[in-house]
Amino acid sequence: MCTTRFACGTVLFLVLVVAFATLSTQGAQAQVPDREWHAIGRDGANSKYSPLHQITADNFTELEIAWTWDSISRAVTAEREELRPSPLMATPLMANGLVYLTSEFGQAVALDARTGELVWSYDARAYDLVDRPINMGWRHRGLTYWQDDASDDARVFLANHDLRLVALDARTGAVYPDFGENGLVDLTQGLGRDVDAARMTYSFPVAIAGDTIIVGSIMQDGAIQVLEAPPGHVRAYDARTGDLKWVFRTVPQGDDFGVDSWGNESWRYSGHSNVWSYMAVDEELGYVYLPTGTPSNDWYGGMRPGDNLFAESVIAVDVETGQRVWHFQAIHHGIWDWDFPTGPNLLDVTVDGRPMKILAQVSKQAFTYVFDRVTGEPVWPIEERPVPVGDVEGEWYSPTQPFPTKPAPFDRQGIALDDIIDFTSEIRAETLEIIDGRARLGPLFSTPVVRGSGLPFIQVPGPGGGANWQGAAVDPQTGRLFVSSSTMGFLAVLVERDVVGYFTDPWPVRLTGPQGLPLFKPPYKRVTAIDLNTGDHAWQVPHGDGPRNHPRLAHLNLGPLGGGGGISSGPLVTPTLLIMNHGGRDYGDINSGLRTVSAYDKATGVHLGSVDLPVMPAGNPVTYEYEGRQYLVIAGGTGDDAQLMALTLP
Repeated sequence: MCTTRFACGTVLFLVLVVAFATLSTQGAQAQVPDREWHAIGRDGANSKYSPLHQITADNFTELEIAWTWDSISRAVTAEREELRPSPLMATPLMANGLVYLTSEFGQAVALDARTGELVWSYDARAYDLVDRPINMGWRHRGLTYWQDDASDDARVFLANHDLRLVALDARTGAVYPDFGENGLVDLTQGLGRDVDAARMTYSFPVAIAGDTIIVGSIMQDGAIQVLEAPPGHVRAYDARTGDLKWVFRTVPQGDDFGVDSWGNESWRYSGHSNVWSYMAVDEELGYVYLPTGTPSNDWYGGMRPGDNLFAESVIAVDVETGQRVWHFQAIHHGIWDWDFPTGPNLLDVTVDGRPMKILAQVSKQAFTYVFDRVTGEPVWPIEERPVPVGDVEGEWYSPTQPFPTKPAPFDRQGIALDDIIDFTSEIRAETLEIIDGRARLGPLFSTPVVRGSGLPFIQVPGPGGGANWQGAAVDPQTGRLFVSSSTMGFLAVLVERDVVGYFTDPWPVRLTGPQGLPLFKPPYKRVTAIDLNTGDHAWQVPHGDGPRNHPRLAHLNLGPLGGGGGISSGPLVTPTLLIMNHGGRDYGDINSGLRTVSAYDKATGVHLGSVDLPVMPAGNPVTYEYEGRQYLVIAGGTGDDAQLMALTLP
């Protein structure tokens, strides 16, 4: 089934099937000690699974704050009031008794795992070099830990807002002077095209496989008024020297495979198709898996006719050579900003009695794409189905898009009349009145329209998903995947830009119902457990109370509706629990339910309770054990209350 829309590396195909059929279930990544957490997903496979079991269903609600650490970003904002950081959302790491974290400004710290006391800090002062990072401003989601088993070398790697990659001594925070040039690698280089540095940033953890660092990028994707954009090529560097090892061109160039999918030679100037989130690594196979984003621009592609490989694809790349092994494109000619926002999960399961090494990739549009991660073959059929075609002048539309037959979508896709909120007849009537004259209902893949040319479609899921960067977690014991998702509707309207003569992408506008209620039926935020042995949903439950206490709904005595700010929740799996940010009770203030961390029985989805936190959590929760105690650690808060919170049992 190797075609231009689904292609495998045929040279290695038969060899790989035989060679890796008997690999162990732990072969997806270098072994992480049970008590530690080394990457954003704990390991290269993005499992987000920890075998620690002190915290259980019986004692979860007894968790107490062991220590908190005030982010060093507070000192910066106290002196620089013009700097307005996002919430502290980095995922902490723990190795050898030290907790590693980045601030919103890309400052790195190491803390004592027992007390939270500062051991060392590193500040590149990116806020002196950059006015404001593109897209989402001052936010950073963490760094990556690397240890050379052949020596005593332990490093943390940080790709930063200042467009540089730095290697720090994990024990002291010292910069390695022989890494790159004076300790730094310039990440504006190696893209094969002169780029405007003001339209790029780096704020996600890099991937590491063996002694190879793999780096993605974040590109400006709002209100672009120029034709040429930076390409989102993925680059690999030597972990010891910082030397460039290879470049994988996500926008093919010259005679690269896939270049013919960029009509009118649009590969010469088109950009993005970048890996802005994190990746997954299978060190035994020697593959890194790249989840790519939308090409420029997000909602209009008339200047780039064709399918546009390797945008919005999952690509398996050889770690040592940078050569493509296989790929799958999930969206042809993307015009919805449904980039892959999170890394895939790697897991070993049994399908129809056959052991399989699989990759599961959740998406903004609420699909879960599941592949044999050795060969790239879909585990269950993925069908090309007709989709709506628009009428924007100059646009190129793909007549079909891929639809997984299994698993079923984990959130609402598109919106129809039967989906409209109906708690009372009055609320439904008011909602229909809001929609009438402002928007159209339509299925998934309904196309954007030009302002003034007709009513826009309500895009469901919106550009924030479905799933988002928090991603999914997997359970190696049962083969289940757990994903949090949110349901919101947006209007994406195209605007003509005289500067370049084509339409570009302003940020979409959220459309809500009466008094801020959602337009459609609940749940508005949910947690879904998917059995990847069968492709079936094991359970799905609302996550949080949502607007059940809204003045228009409180008298109805509704159960949990799910929701709370549209914020996705990071998952963490243990031998018995699924732990998620948010999901607590709403005591009349919807934010009260958001300032919590919650636990579910991972087998049944039963909500086991929540623990109140000092501030709203923003980073994914992690767990580690130190000196015989298990800790649950979460970053959160904004500005003056940005902090890292560590919980443990009394």
